[in-house]
Amino acid sequence: MRQTRRKFTAEFKTKVVLEALSERLTLSELAQKHEIHPNQLSLWKREFLENAPGVFTRADKLDKNKEDYEQQSEQLYKVIGQLQVEVNFLKKRLQ
Repeated sequence: MRQTRRKFTAEFKTKVVLEALSERLTLSELAQKHEIHPNQLSLWKREFLENAPGVFTRADKLDKNKEDYEQQSEQLYKVIGQLQVEVNFLKKRLQ
């Protein structure tokens, strides 16, 4: 019989890793409680800790991207307005 891989949501992984970081239970006990392998739990924990500093730097990047997006959209709206004026002018000239 073929077994399918279980897929875990990010919310579940976060919940389990935060439990592991609280150190109320050992990794083995937590793994048994959540029916996962202790190595998997260690991997999630390591990945979580490695990516933790990025949580606070991404906000700065998002703010910069938002400013760039707003500037670009403002320029595009100007171009659209100019093109509409030109189209209306040409329509009047053809009539």
